[in-house]
Amino acid sequence: MISVAIDGPSGAGKSTLAKRLAEELGYIYVDTGALYRSIGLAVLRAGGDTTISEDVIKELPNINLDLQYIDGEQRMLLNGEDISAAIRENRVSMAASQVSAYPEVREFLTDTQRNLAKKSNVIMDGRDIGTVILPNADIKIYLTAEIEIRAQRRTKELLEKGAEITFEKVLEDIRERDYNDSHRKVAPLKKADDAICVNTNNDDFEQSFQKLYNIIKENS
Repeated sequence: MISVAIDGPSGAGKSTLAKRLAEELGYIYVDTGALYRSIGLAVLRAGGDTTISEDVIKELPNINLDLQYIDGEQRMLLNGEDISAAIRENRVSMAASQVSAYPEVREFLTDTQRNLAKKSNVIMDGRDIGTVILPNADIKIYLTAEIEIRAQRRTKELLEKGAEITFEKVLEDIRERDYNDSHRKVAPLKKADDAICVNTNNDDFEQSFQKLYNIIKENS
């Protein structure tokens, strides 16, 4: 089995690129961020505060997550409900960053992610895939871009989906999430020593895709 780990900060385009790469290569795409978003959403729906560890931990026994592929598309189910659209809300993005800092949450999800990589060729994206989840991944990529560029891309994406959001708000949220992700005590966001760093500041989607595709083909 071949495993590809793609890490990087919020808004770098990891998920979109990983999905396209998986389609082209015939690999399974595992959106680990969706798993954390699902837990964040579950806590919010239960009336909990994702900044309070006790609120998050006590909700874990009530959470049953299932990752299914329907017509080639990954769908997230929470206790049987398809929450694929709900977990993309801006408030859930921040909740995901907060719950991911808790060791209990990371332990809750680690086995799920590793088992997927044992059974299939996978492309997995997140914050700590190459450093913690799949430290022996065959190919590790660290995808990044300047924060203003990431905020511009994310704002465009949200506006196209009909969200009422401003660039300034998105920039503020990404800056906060970058800090939270890189400063958490458990599995902080950082480049693995053996990862290939790919900066997409000056690239459009197709150029970014081609860079990553070439890296995977050359190293697999």
